[in-house]
Order: sequence, then C-alpha cells, then structure tokens
Amino acid sequence: MKPVLRWLLDLAWRATRTLDWPLCLALAALMGFGLAVLHSAGGAEGGPALLKAQGARFAIGVAAMWVLSRVSVIRLRAWSPMVYVLALLPLVAVLLVGTGKHGRHWLDLGVFYLQPSELLKIALPMMLGWYLNQRPLPPRIGTVLAAGLLIAAPTGLILLQPDFGTAMLIAASGVFALLLAGLPWWWVGVAVGGVGAIAPVAWLWLLRPYQKARVMTFLDPESDPLGDGWNIIQSKIAIGSGGLTGKGWGEGSQSHLNFIPEQTTDFVFAVLSEEFGWIGVATVMALYLFVIGRCLWIAMHARDGYSRLLAGSLGLAFFVYVLVNGGMVSGLLPVVGVPMPLLSYGGTSAVSLLAGVGLVMAVRSHRPVHGQR
Repeated sequence: MKPVLRWLLDLAWRATRTLDWPLCLALAALMGFGLAVLHSAGGAEGGPALLKAQGARFAIGVAAMWVLSRVSVIRLRAWSPMVYVLALLPLVAVLLVGTGKHGRHWLDLGVFYLQPSELLKIALPMMLGWYLNQRPLPPRIGTVLAAGLLIAAPTGLILLQPDFGTAMLIAASGVFALLLAGLPWWWVGVAVGGVGAIAPVAWLWLLRPYQKARVMTFLDPESDPLGDGWNIIQSKIAIGSGGLTGKGWGEGSQSHLNFIPEQTTDFVFAVLSEEFGWIGVATVMALYLFVIGRCLWIAMHARDGYSRLLAGSLGLAFFVYVLVNGGMVSGLLPVVGVPMPLLSYGGTSAVSLLAGVGLVMAVRSHRPVHGQR
C-alpha cells in the first residue's frame, strides 16, 4: 500500500510541479466568484446554463494553463514568431467572414464562436519579448519603430472590425513590453501627444456613430437617461445600492429586474457590487492585485530578458483589463466593451487569460541558465 501511495504522490508532484500554487488558488477564488455571480445574473432559468457553459470554458482554460506551464521558455521563445503570424491570420479572416453586433468580431466555427482579437493578448507579448530580447537594451529608435509596426499590425486589424476597446488593450500590452525593455517615459509622452493631435481626425473619420455616442454618454450620461445614458446610470445605481455587505447572493433588484444591461458580460461587476457590496468588491480586487503582483514578482525574478518581458507585460496587461472594466461600469471611463477577467461570461476571453497565466508559470518553472539571453 505504501509503495502505491508513494508512487501516486510522486506522479501527482510530477504532473503539477510547474504550476504556481499561489496563483492557482487566487485564480480558483476568482473563478468561483465569477460562477456565483453569473448564476445569479442569469436568474433561475438562465443561471444553471450559464454556470455549466462557463464552467466548461474554465476547465478548457485551466487545461491550457497546465499545458503551457510545462513548455520550456526556450521553446516558447522559438515559437513566438510563428504564434504571432498564426494569430494574425484569424484577424484577417474575421474581416471577411466574421459576425458581430457592431461589425465583425467573431468567427463562427460551428461548435463555438472564436474572438480572434483575444489571441493577440498572448501572441503580441510573446513576439515583442522575442524581438526585443535580441536587440541592445534600452531600445534604440530603430528598434522602437520596428516594435511599433509589430504592435500596429494587429491593432489596425482590430480597429477595422471595429473594436476600439480591445485594440487599445492590445496596443497597451505592446507598450508595456517596450517600457519593461527600458523605453524612456518621455517617448510615451510624445506618443500620447501625437494621439491627442490626431484625436479630431479620429472623431470625424474613424469613430462610428455608436462609438461617438459612448463618448458623449460618458461625459454626460444624464443628458439621455432613457437612451444612451441608461446603461451607465443603472450600473452606478447597482454599485451604490450594494452598500457595505450587499443585498445578498441572488437578491440584486437591479440585475433580476433587468435594469443592468449586459449583466452577464460587460457589466457583471455591477452585479457583484450590488449583491456582495463593498466587502465582495474589496475581496475580488485584492485577488486581482495578488495575481498581478505575483506575475510581476515572477517577471522580476526571471533570469533572461525574454522571460522578464513576457511575464511582466502579461501581468501589466491583466491590470489594464481590470482597470478599464472597473472604470467603465462605475462611470469613470467610457463604455468600450471590455470584459472583467474571469467574472464576465465568455469563452475566448477566459481561455486566453488562463493560457497567458500558464506562460507566466512556465517562466517561473523553466528558468534558463543564468546569463542566457
């Protein structure tokens, strides 16, 4: 009996040795919150179906995280250009045969819908880590311009869908890689100034009418309380009505009476706030901060440049996703259709996020020889 038990324990250790258990526990807690809130937001009829579907997606994402955590950093670095190119192909395909409410965002694969832009949340940091790791750091102007083209290619394709929010998040993950590589902050200031200079052109020629409406609603939601301003007004009411301890799981009036729009996707955080209150929000935020901090800690202790850039940019990108969705549902930022990680309903987003964490775990468990670039 003891030899069998010892063999099973050894097998379990070998199978899970690449996982970072602090990260795993924090992610499990976030997924638990996500499933609980989705079940409540879906109601008595839709809740169980949402729970089952999202649970299956989480299982796929955890499997992807486990597989990627076992891949050596050397192989990840070698595969980066191929992964980047393969991730760009669906972005081109979605412009031709994609579907969506306000453009072409999804590919119908029969069994499930794929959002190709989510793939770049992994592929772009991998590619930039591979490219910048081979150049002298801090990056020179030629390196920055080339990296800018690598960022601009997927960003431009996503803008054509159009999906302004995701495009900006993808671009941000690329900028983080450059900053971690030593890009001076004043360059960022110049870039922000350039974006500000072309903002009037974008307003006149690039933004769609519904995108302009989102900006105007952000500036003054009460100007159209029953129209474009309805979403953010109801979301803020739900957040404020939660108080300290919330109304209780399944007792949120704003969500169950269908006042909150997109309550299982973009505005699921408002449901969490109403039903779990400040304590629930603080707990979830603490878990998010722990995940982000753990990713940055792993990046800081990585032994090669590629690993540091990859883990660091993935961790900082996670931070931006939380910041943008939280600001969006609370009225501090315009509504741009960005989901809350592991809380919002969605398969591609959850799988890509967990797969990205798997890459961070690979950085921690497969450290190249000290001094190797």
